[in-house]
Amino acid sequence: MEEEKKLSFFEKYLTLWILLCIGVGIALGRLAPGLAVALDSFSVAQISIPIAVCMFFMLYPIMVKLDFSQLVKVTKSPKPILISLGINWLIKPFTKYFLAILFLGVIFRPLLPGTEIVASGQEVELWQSYVSGAILLGIAPCTAMVLMWSYLAKANNELTVVMSAINSLSMLFLFAPMAAWLLGGVGMIIPWQTMLFSVLIYVALPLAAGYVSRRLIIEKKGLDWFNEHFIQWLTPVSILALLVTLILLFSFKGDVIIENPLTILWISIVLIVQIFIIFILSYFGISRWFKLPYEDAAPVGLIGTSNHFEVAFATAALLFGIGSGAALAAVVGVLIEVPVMLLLVEICKRTRHIFPEKAPAGVPGETVPAPTGKMIE
Repeated sequence: MEEEKKLSFFEKYLTLWILLCIGVGIALGRLAPGLAVALDSFSVAQISIPIAVCMFFMLYPIMVKLDFSQLVKVTKSPKPILISLGINWLIKPFTKYFLAILFLGVIFRPLLPGTEIVASGQEVELWQSYVSGAILLGIAPCTAMVLMWSYLAKANNELTVVMSAINSLSMLFLFAPMAAWLLGGVGMIIPWQTMLFSVLIYVALPLAAGYVSRRLIIEKKGLDWFNEHFIQWLTPVSILALLVTLILLFSFKGDVIIENPLTILWISIVLIVQIFIIFILSYFGISRWFKLPYEDAAPVGLIGTSNHFEVAFATAALLFGIGSGAALAAVVGVLIEVPVMLLLVEICKRTRHIFPEKAPAGVPGETVPAPTGKMIE
């Protein structure tokens, strides 16, 4: 029997580590307020070197896991791929935009007073900055943790790998124009050069490095060594880099958190509501309407609801500053990701009987109804 894959120690308690980083960051900001500022001052072309290094090590372990050779399988199962792309780029960004405006710009606006000056020198209200972070989360489809969610849900892992690869490629072309368009809708000034530069630095560079190094390592050491040794050593690196970056972030935002302790709650409400709306729409709605088998429906639902929070946070830090409200909102996305996605995985496993069974071998593109009232094992 194949040994069941589980979340690693760091992944399982990611929410706890983030909460600890919030405390450490706030304490650092209080006890040594000049330290984070001094670190962030080491920059080239407005790019903080310490932050850029952390961001690279956050994203490279994700990109190096992607097997782009799996893309050839798209032609064999195009329906879930097309549905996933439609959800990620035609539905999800706009629901996140309108929900963020509704909650943070209208309902919770009186609870989010104050202004801040972002990296471009523009003075904005805090609610605008928080909405911007939520928007960046909404246009960054997940390419990493969703591989784990799909595995835990006992779904189609090969399809999930293909979707992750396509999401990475689609971000190269769609992330910048979508971000500039939607952020402009909340009055944020977005320099196109900075936006394109962020995509090159935080998507293209780790993507290219991951692709090249993956090929070289597999050629020299073999696929088994790559999976069993290199990836096992590299996996905690991404989370450690994230945690170090979060300490820097909260050393800047400590005063805001202390003065407005419910800020994270208001942002969390927006993100959680949007997650469940997209999950219900993509998993229980669109996937069932197109009669996808459970093994394909689960990845469609899980990819649609999860976010590439590393890219969202990196872009927010570059565009608006690591101490901005937009960067804080992206961090909230990290904070709620693991517990909410684990809940959705459990919902998937408990509802798989409502989907048709996977087509038997040799009958591509067909499904057979699941036995009524019987759970498929």
